[in-house]
Amino acid sequence: MHKQKIRFNFSDTYILEDDVVKLVPLEVEHIKSLLEISNDPNIWMYFFEKGNEIKNLTKYVKSAIENRRRKKEYPFVVFDKRKNRYAGSTRFYEFIPDLNTIKLGHTWYGKEFRGTGLNKHCKYLLFEFMFEKLGLERIGFGAYVENEISIAAMTSVGCKKEGILRGFFPSLNGKGRTDAIVLGILKKEWNENVKYQLKNKLNKV
Repeated sequence: MHKQKIRFNFSDTYILEDDVVKLVPLEVEHIKSLLEISNDPNIWMYFFEKGNEIKNLTKYVKSAIENRRRKKEYPFVVFDKRKNRYAGSTRFYEFIPDLNTIKLGHTWYGKEFRGTGLNKHCKYLLFEFMFEKLGLERIGFGAYVENEISIAAMTSVGCKKEGILRGFFPSLNGKGRTDAIVLGILKKEWNENVKYQLKNKLNKV
């Protein structure tokens, strides 16, 4: 039986929002609004591309936009409605139409937006869009095994740890290699419990 492929159009303007957060496609004009909050070296510790200071942030944003044009990534900028400020960025990548899967990552927020519940609102909107609007079967995630804060954030929104990729990343100290942890959420899990558990958490923040 032939399975219908998901239609995810990289040239479309996808806007996701609720009462707390709004996600819109990342554009060059967002650089100025992100500059101040991106000047935090802790944000970029586990990123290959750095976004601190104007030169790095400009390169980072333009690279993400170019990857969207090449249908490799779909980056969003995150706007916090409560603070009336841009808060960070996230993106979809590695969309595989034949498998109906995608990955979500490259997520970062300015210091004042962390631990506020903003990430949970973002993830709810992104999961809802991919699982319910587009009908994808799986969203994948990954991180350095040492990145405990990121791993905790992913598990708190319903991601399940799936395995370890040994020696996947260069070590942060430049000596040798380190492991990556793989996580994921399935459409079945979203429909059965993750959606409702995450929704309950949103009502408490």
